[in-house]
Amino acid sequence: MAIAQWLNQTVGFFVFFFLDIFDYLFCFIYKTLDLFFEYEWKPCYCSSPLEAQAKTRKIIVSERGDYSKVVSMTRTKIHFDEISDTLYSRGPSLLVRLSKLVSSVKCLNCRGLIMRHNVVESCDNNDESKKKTRSGSNKRLMTLNSTVVEKLPTTPRWSDCHCSFCTSWLSPSNNDSLFVKVQQPKDNKKARDNVVFIHGFLSSSSFWTETLFPNFSDTTKSNYRLIAVDLMGYGRSPKPNDSLYTLREHLEMIEKSVISRYKLKNFHVVAHSLGCVLALALAVKHPRAIKSLTLLAPPYYKVPKGVQAAQYVMSKVAPKNVWPPMQFGASLISWYEHLGRTVCLVLCKSHRLVDSLTRLLTLNRMRTYLIEGFLCHTHNGSWHTLHNIIFGSGGKLDSYLDYVRDHVDCDVTIFHGGKDEVIPVECSYSVKTRVPRATVHIIPDKDHITIVVGRQKEFARELELIWQTSKTTYK
Repeated sequence: MAIAQWLNQTVGFFVFFFLDIFDYLFCFIYKTLDLFFEYEWKPCYCSSPLEAQAKTRKIIVSERGDYSKVVSMTRTKIHFDEISDTLYSRGPSLLVRLSKLVSSVKCLNCRGLIMRHNVVESCDNNDESKKKTRSGSNKRLMTLNSTVVEKLPTTPRWSDCHCSFCTSWLSPSNNDSLFVKVQQPKDNKKARDNVVFIHGFLSSSSFWTETLFPNFSDTTKSNYRLIAVDLMGYGRSPKPNDSLYTLREHLEMIEKSVISRYKLKNFHVVAHSLGCVLALALAVKHPRAIKSLTLLAPPYYKVPKGVQAAQYVMSKVAPKNVWPPMQFGASLISWYEHLGRTVCLVLCKSHRLVDSLTRLLTLNRMRTYLIEGFLCHTHNGSWHTLHNIIFGSGGKLDSYLDYVRDHVDCDVTIFHGGKDEVIPVECSYSVKTRVPRATVHIIPDKDHITIVVGRQKEFARELELIWQTSKTTYK
């Protein structure tokens, strides 16, 4: 065991060192290609926050803790968003350390001259600044030019897929709300209850509609309105290329597209992986509306005191290991912005070819609905969702779970695959320590996907039992 771990770390050191180099090179390659195809030198997270904000509509107003405060502007509103610090500081790669060392050596030569210049300049300006302080206000005002507050770009980037499926959201009737798949009784008034399904990372509503929806009993189909959404950036939902895909943006789109649109006063929630974070945030925001919470593989990591939560969660989800393959894949898309974009360029842009080849090789014996979620997304959406939701919420889940425990009067049920290599089983047990009334079910020999896929009939029965026995009392 010790030898295998040593071998994994040794091989990983060299593999990720070369990946650091490749990602550094691809940074310049993509900037050149962006300039060629889009006539604009696009900023990336290899730049410092101040360099990036000079080239984008996002203004960073503070940097502290696990996230930064960012001002984002639309045509009618100004929003303050929180972005994860893992976007700009994903860890000290060897290449970055070397470049910083070279830069620091260069700075030493001119630091003395700069200090002398600053001393002279501060003396000259001291009297003038004092006068301005006395005569003016101490408050800093921010003025906005109306020509700057424009609608954010919605057209897909050159490296994104432009097929009719991936761009269906660009039609005027679809570009301001999520794609929602609804299964309900013919007579809408007979729907006794509502259930909202929220998929996980690199997935879509088909994760539910192709597995669970056909397997619910006739009684459930005639009494429940089942609602599955494609989260922003996935499937047939909007994929704005200038969005930061923050928790606020995801929640507002769910509220607008589901809760407000269907006038839901109360509902059950079923969520998988990433969706569990959004489900808990919804429960905090709408405590009296939640009838039951069913969480599958919730990504909740107990963060030690004094440790930056986002960085800690990232180190757990993507620990830079080459084995097992799931961890290597998670590390690749988490740590390397430009290599991740290359994967999306190669696979996501050719998802129709991948789908056709899969059908051909399996003689149409394999259903390919999982490809829709795994490949029908943009790199911008998946990259920001991964960092701002999964990693960035690491410091918030404690308070969310405490609020659910004390103020959300509903049953909480957790399912987790015993062989899940993406989110460890300990995460579900950690949720129970925070919410003691939660019930945890560990499904042996099932992983992150097969906890539903392959046992959809059994899981449909389990969900029906949860909904029928939910004991929510409204205050």
